[in-house]
Amino acid sequence: MTASDLQPIQSALLASAGVRHGFFSRLGGVSDGLYASLNVGRGSGDDPAAVAENRRRAAAVFDAGPEALNVCYQIHSARALVADRPWGDERPQADAVVTATPGVVCGALAADCAPVLLADVEAGVVASAHAGWKGALGGVVEAAVAAMAGLGARPGRIIAAVGPCIAQPSYEVGLEFLQAFAAEDAAAARFFAPGQSADKRQFDLPGYVLARLARAGVARAEWVGHDTCAEEALFFSNRRAFRRGEADYGRLLSAISL
Repeated sequence: MTASDLQPIQSALLASAGVRHGFFSRLGGVSDGLYASLNVGRGSGDDPAAVAENRRRAAAVFDAGPEALNVCYQIHSARALVADRPWGDERPQADAVVTATPGVVCGALAADCAPVLLADVEAGVVASAHAGWKGALGGVVEAAVAAMAGLGARPGRIIAAVGPCIAQPSYEVGLEFLQAFAAEDAAAARFFAPGQSADKRQFDLPGYVLARLARAGVARAEWVGHDTCAEEALFFSNRRAFRRGEADYGRLLSAISL
């Protein structure tokens, strides 16, 4: 399989606006074992040569080399970086990448966390964000939108898509989790459904991220669907690996460019 055979999941909203983007599955790479097959995580325990080839294949979908695939060393923060050039081997610590520079591919890695791709087509500004529960709660979505605005984007013009991530039926959490979200915004309780016991809840991560996009002023956004934890054939999953006692897991790429 070559880069031309990769068929990342598309957002109908972004695609209709002509935005180059993709939410890649685990299919189409060269990695083996726990990492089979399109693992792009340079921080994983996978063979670096395999990861490099996987990154090359993914970047080629954007007619770019892997040096143009700008992905952060993700730290579950609300830090957004503006990229005006390809980073090459650099991995700055942050959780969102924003650019107005053609040829730069903004990427986010995930394996249950929610990847978010954003674009203001009129301003010529795009962004990617990694929104796990901690980053979403901390404001990574708003940080990405603010950084886009700094490059001339307008929140009301931005369109966004939340990619495959862990879905509510797979995401059981404790009551302290609910309390942390409710302390930030009492209305967040609506994203928690009853769990299998009185001290558990089921968290709607994609729904919450969409709400944070709306709070940031993004009028049009969608979740493309897919539960990464439940759909093993298509996606890597941190929670699934943890449940099985596996030593590691692959990382999925989501990316966008001008």
